[in-house]
Amino acid sequence: MKKIALITGVSGQDGSYLAEFLLEQGYEVHGLIRRHSTENLDRLADILQSPYHKVKFFLHYGDLTDSSNLIRLVTQIKPTEVYNLAAQSHVGISFEVPEYTAEATGVGTLKLLEALRLYGGSCRFYQASTSELFGGLEETAPQSENTPFYPKSPYGVAKLYSYWITVNYRESYQMYACNGILFNHESPRRGENFVTRKITLAVANIMAGKQEKLSLGNLNAKRDWGYARDYVIGMWKMLQQDKAADYVLATGETHTVREFVEEAFAHVGITLRFEGSGIEEKAYDAKTGRLLLDINPEFYRPAEVELLWGDASKAERELDFKREVGFKELVAMMVDADMKKEAGTK
Repeated sequence: MKKIALITGVSGQDGSYLAEFLLEQGYEVHGLIRRHSTENLDRLADILQSPYHKVKFFLHYGDLTDSSNLIRLVTQIKPTEVYNLAAQSHVGISFEVPEYTAEATGVGTLKLLEALRLYGGSCRFYQASTSELFGGLEETAPQSENTPFYPKSPYGVAKLYSYWITVNYRESYQMYACNGILFNHESPRRGENFVTRKITLAVANIMAGKQEKLSLGNLNAKRDWGYARDYVIGMWKMLQQDKAADYVLATGETHTVREFVEEAFAHVGITLRFEGSGIEEKAYDAKTGRLLLDINPEFYRPAEVELLWGDASKAERELDFKREVGFKELVAMMVDADMKKEAGTK
């Protein structure tokens, strides 16, 4: 049977990697993008310049808040697999736009599921869930599919609704619908307002003399960071099983934001010396004494998630999920990409 995939949020980090992977597997791929006055398709540039474009790769304008458009696309495309990656996905910003986050990230999933229930036939559905469901309680770490949820942001709460409505449709209507509870996954394609990319961009700009220092919030927050392309292969594997189920994808390692910063600067030959604590903490170049990092209280969230640490043993066992890129390799990859990008803009 011909495999046809519909990816919402295709222009994002995960969407672009997933589109490339599915095209390599022989799929016809359709991507949903929102209409903007200036198109943001940089991550899809390689596909749009490839023989796949207009033959096996197609873009459609739409939004998860528009149920009539979702119904039209499902009936028109007739996908065999749907990957719902679209969302207002920035945790910090969700505190500023909680209502939109609830509508797009939460209720949007319901609208898509209902379109598939009515018109999707035997289509299989993947819901992009998140480690933010867990809330970072230390007594629950490492966190698996059986860990109780305790979201601590409007984004996490919206994703919790998406998680349970996906389970509800699976159990109520016998749909093949599953949740991928993905811990933090990064790449050179990560959005610039996310902390990892903010760090690597700052390193590149500081080295180029375009930025004096980096300002961050909570340096002690611990995250389980993996490589995004490894994770999209895990998404695909979830939809290839005989029976739908929910899976955690994670590395099983945790690192602080401080460690990420240290590793990023170390990659360009700078050793940091930290002084002070809390909002008074600063980091200096150990050789020159130059101030390279300080703390801005504005970057703290109203409710902090201190520890996210995943247990992906179920996915490793049932999906043969593997991590190919380690923490240091990931940081180096991202710094190198931003250094190359900075060099190209001179």
